[in-house]
Amino acid sequence: MRKFKVMIVDDSPTDLKLMSEPFLSQGYEIVTATDGEEALQKAESERPGLIVLDVVMPKLNGFKVCRQIKNSTNLNNIKVILLTSKNQESDRFWGQKQGADAYMTKPFTGEDLLATATKLM
Repeated sequence: MRKFKVMIVDDSPTDLKLMSEPFLSQGYEIVTATDGEEALQKAESERPGLIVLDVVMPKLNGFKVCRQIKNSTNLNNIKVILLTSKNQESDRFWGQKQGADAYMTKPFTGEDLLATATKLM
């Protein structure tokens, strides 16, 4: 089975590394972005199968990025996991309203992230 290309989006270099490691250990190709605008540009050019997206970021927040991806006829087939420290029920609800396929909160384990991603792929 061909592995998905996974894009990890977070403005924290530490979190980018932590979010990438579980996928790298399983042989996935990783693309990274550090803000919402870069994420949209790379979604267009790289066409990942899955995006793991932080919510609180510069330029465009993760909710807006998710909504733009899901409203794009070219990108709406990409699966999106919102992974954020925003853990209020209203945040989860808003993430789902934007079209997120899954919503996870930090702190997280690599095993949980991979399990959630596998369900979507």
